[in-house]
Amino acid sequence: MRTDRVTPGSQTSLREANRARIVSAVQRHGSLTQIELAGVTGLSPATVSNIVKELAASGVLHTSPSTRSGRRALQVTLARGLGLVAGVHFGSRSMRVALADAAMQLLADQRMPLAPDHRADAGLRRAALLVVEMLESLDAGPEELLAVGVCLPAPVDRATGSITTVGMLRGWDGISVSEVIGRELAVPVAVDNDANLGALAETRLGAAVGHENVAYLRVSHGVGGGLVMGGQLVHGRSGGAGEIGHVTIDENGPICRCGNRGCLETFVGAPALLGMLTASHGHLTLRDVILRAEDGDPGCRRVLSDAGQHLGVAAANLCNLVDPEIVVVGGQLADAGEILLGPMRTVVEQRTMPSTAGPARVVASGLGAAAEVRGALAVALDTARVSGALGVIP
Repeated sequence: MRTDRVTPGSQTSLREANRARIVSAVQRHGSLTQIELAGVTGLSPATVSNIVKELAASGVLHTSPSTRSGRRALQVTLARGLGLVAGVHFGSRSMRVALADAAMQLLADQRMPLAPDHRADAGLRRAALLVVEMLESLDAGPEELLAVGVCLPAPVDRATGSITTVGMLRGWDGISVSEVIGRELAVPVAVDNDANLGALAETRLGAAVGHENVAYLRVSHGVGGGLVMGGQLVHGRSGGAGEIGHVTIDENGPICRCGNRGCLETFVGAPALLGMLTASHGHLTLRDVILRAEDGDPGCRRVLSDAGQHLGVAAANLCNLVDPEIVVVGGQLADAGEILLGPMRTVVEQRTMPSTAGPARVVASGLGAAAEVRGALAVALDTARVSGALGVIP
C-alpha cells in the first residue's frame, strides 16, 4: 500500500540537506540575515531559525544582532573557529599566498617573486612552505588548515589539477598541482584557472555581487576570461571556457604563444602594448604606461585606448554568445580606468545585439589585484564544505 508519510530516516536526510543548504548559502554570500537566508534557500523562516540555532550551538555558524536594513535582525556568518583555508595565486613573475577563516576574513597575505624560468615543483614546494610559515605566524597548527585553493594562469583540468594546454606555462606541463600541494600539506586541494577564480570572487565579493551571469576579463601579461552563468562557474569540456585571450582578432596577425595567429592577447597583453611604445618611449613597464597616460602622454593614451577598443570587440562577441548582465575587467590593465574602459564600453554598446535590457555593464574589478587570490580562498572554502570539513554533510 502506498504511503506519503515521512519516515524517520527521510526526515533525517531532509534535515541534513537543509543544514547543508543553509551552510552553503552563508558560505557563498558571506553574511546573511535569517530572512535573507529564507529567501535564498527557499526554506520557511521557522525552519531557518531552528537550523541556525542548532548550527550556532554546535559551533558551525555565528549569529549577531544587525540593523543593516534599518530593522533589527539576526546576522548569520560561518563561525571563524571552524578552521582556516589557504589561497595561492601563481602569476608569471610572482606568487601570492593568503589565509582566511571560515567567515572569509583575511588573516594573512604575502607575495613572493618567482624567477621567469622557475620550476613548477620548486614553486609549489615554496608555496606549501609559505602556507606553513603563515599558519605559524598566526599561532595556528597544521590541523587547523581545512583546504587549499590554487589558481594558475592557464586552462586547468580540475580532475587532475594540471594544465590542459601544453606550452601555456613553461615548466608546468604534466604537473598535478593538487597532488603536489596535497602531499605537502595533507589537505584537499582545488586548482583552477586564475580568470575563473577572479570571476568567482567578483561575483561573491566584488563588482558583480547580486548578478548571476557574469563575464570577467583579466588583462595583464596575458589575457584570460572567466564566466559565471546562473551563479555557477562555467568550465567547458577541458577547462578552457571563457578563454577570450585566444579569440582571433586578425587571422593573419602575430603568432601567439598558444600557436594560433592574431589572438586578442597579441594585441592587448602587456608585451604587445609595451612593444608598441619601445621605439618612441624606450623600455617601460605597464605601470609606467598607465601613469604616463594619466599624465596626458598622447602615445600611451593611444595605446590604451586602442587596447580598450580591441577588448570591446572581443567582449561584444562574448556578450552576443552568452548574454551576461555585467562584464568585469580586472588585471593590471584595469588600473587604466576610463582611458581603457571608455572605448571598450563604446564598442560593446555598438556591437552587441539590441536588447530591451540594454547592453551589459562594463565595470572595473571591485577587488583589484586581490581578485584571484580571494577566488582561490573561496574555492578552498567550497572544497572544505564538500569534503565535510565544515561539520555538515554536503
